[in-house]
Amino acid sequence: MPDRRVIEGVPLAAPARAVLDGVRRIRDLEPVRALLIEAIETGLCTVDELSAELESGSRRGTALPRAVLRELAADVKSVPEAEALAIWEKAGLPSAERNVKIYDAFGNYIGKPDSWCDELGMAWEVDSYAFHFGRDAYRKTLHRNNRYAAAGIVVVQTLPSRIRDEPEKVMAELRAAAQAAAQRPRPDVTVVRTDRAA
Repeated sequence: MPDRRVIEGVPLAAPARAVLDGVRRIRDLEPVRALLIEAIETGLCTVDELSAELESGSRRGTALPRAVLRELAADVKSVPEAEALAIWEKAGLPSAERNVKIYDAFGNYIGKPDSWCDELGMAWEVDSYAFHFGRDAYRKTLHRNNRYAAAGIVVVQTLPSRIRDEPEKVMAELRAAAQAAAQRPRPDVTVVRTDRAA
């Protein structure tokens, strides 16, 4: 049994234990991702705390939480990002990073793509209507894409719904873009790796 905390007379398990107990019986990947991501992004617990709790308890029902924690260790912060990471890996493309900032040869900021393949100089943006198509957000998205183009970066834009509904088409688009990117010199850009708080 885990150490308990008593809050207002109610004995409670530590957040990491409570979250993992909750996801152990779920057999669908998406809700497991959503619950673990929310627990981490809201500050309820950390990836390290969840991983330590998984290692200290029973292995029953831990396959999905372990898979999600591997994604989260790769700096995935949302369900669409996790789904995108899985699509990228399934497509057999060179490794990609998340949470990096790209600058041109003169030190001007270009963007912070959802996925960046440094080997190819290729960016992948998973842009939803909700976050990119209000007037100001749409303008920022257009400016970002113009900066990518001016720097010679190949960029693929994908709606999150297409990752779920048309994964084969999305993989084909990514492979075609990667092939195009490999046929030209890598753009003269600099990558700055940042932490999760950036």
